[in-house]
Amino acid sequence: MREYMKFYIDGQWVDPVTPKSMDVINPANEEVCGHISAGSAADVDKAVAAAKKAFVTYSQTSREERIDLLQRILAEYQKRFGDVANAITEEMGAPASLAQRAQAPIGMGHLATGIEVLKTFKFEEDRGPTHLVKEPIGVCAMITPWNWPINQIACKVVPALATGCTMVLKPSEESPFSAIIWAEIMHAAGVPAGVFNLVNGTGLEVGAALSSHPDVDMVSFTGSTRAGVEVAKAAAPTVKRVAQELGGKSPNIILPDADMKSAVSGGVKHVMQNSGQSCNAPTRMLVPSAKMDEAIVIAKETADSTTVGDPNGNAQLGPVVNRTQWEKIQRLIQAGIDEGATLVAGGVGRPEGLDKGFYVKPTVFANVTNDMTVAKEEIFGPVVSILGYESVDQAVDIGNDTEYGLAAYVSGTDIAAARAVASRLRAGQVSINGGGGDMMAPFGGYKMSGNGREWGDFGFHEYLEVKAVLGYAPKQAAE
Repeated sequence: MREYMKFYIDGQWVDPVTPKSMDVINPANEEVCGHISAGSAADVDKAVAAAKKAFVTYSQTSREERIDLLQRILAEYQKRFGDVANAITEEMGAPASLAQRAQAPIGMGHLATGIEVLKTFKFEEDRGPTHLVKEPIGVCAMITPWNWPINQIACKVVPALATGCTMVLKPSEESPFSAIIWAEIMHAAGVPAGVFNLVNGTGLEVGAALSSHPDVDMVSFTGSTRAGVEVAKAAAPTVKRVAQELGGKSPNIILPDADMKSAVSGGVKHVMQNSGQSCNAPTRMLVPSAKMDEAIVIAKETADSTTVGDPNGNAQLGPVVNRTQWEKIQRLIQAGIDEGATLVAGGVGRPEGLDKGFYVKPTVFANVTNDMTVAKEEIFGPVVSILGYESVDQAVDIGNDTEYGLAAYVSGTDIAAARAVASRLRAGQVSINGGGGDMMAPFGGYKMSGNGREWGDFGFHEYLEVKAVLGYAPKQAAE
């Protein structure tokens, strides 16, 4: 049983202003696996004050000092790698293999990338007589979700530290353990007091207080579009910057010349990873109508062979994060059945042999139309919808016919044709033939999928203000 009843504020572990405990549930067995404290606006005030005070000096640190700090954090992270992976499996149900292969390593990836970007990042430049300076924006509030907890913490904290900002992190109350370990890593690495602060709690209490706080200069939020709208509303009166990475309903266009077995099975496996709890999952698979039957056979075989069970065992899929999410997924699967989509694999209820834990059957629908609920709503579970198309133009139209625009996928043998389709898709990131794994590639979306970009050098810009110093160069030098 994990007990994390303190917050990390101003370089110390401190008690909440008003004690209030929250249970943390292990989704694999539905049992309480730990407790955290629920913060309040008063705790937020303390954390923001510490960050504001620390900004005065930390914002003036040199590039070399910040590189050294990030290198120390990376070294401490490597020491705690196993602890991070184990925590992620316990708190949100990621299979141990996924936690060790992807969830925990990506924290190191963002740290290493941030260090390399910082070494050459251009903070100053001259344009004629004007000197342009990129300066840290100030105190940053970071509100992160539970689905890839360390990824979303690291891709915010690392560029903020690199650019000279200070911060207050509110991790998801569903996955607080890995965030606490992250704070312990920061402390062990010698991050100056007040530069990094952590307050646990709910979005309604801590998230709202951070978003509306007059001394917070920027909010970086990752989560649902619904919650992102509320964050933006709360931030509006203080005119602070808001960067958002929100929902997705990503199209996966399989072109007529694609290798169907590879493209369809790969698309299904991608959705199933992390139990479908990835905002960029390719949940709408578009195939030529003439190849629908072939796609159904491949997709069914892939889904039916996907193992579900104890995340500490050998199963490929663990549970989804909580009962609320499980019930939402069940409701949406039932909606697909009720609206006439062809249920190819899976369906409602737990997988056979699992009577406890928030497990979902790997589910595939075929003959889906884009007006069906399963094609429109972000399910955030292991559910694939296969839609048919008559022409590539129609496939692009269907792909873009969504309120979201986070990611998109294209498969095809003719690379020029695949690139042409990619250029027409309204999404922040498009993957061709399974391309991925680029830590420098900007991540973020169009439309209701958010604004701003994270990862690599693009992530740095979110935490910087641009100052133009006019008349910087002597007049004779400018003539």
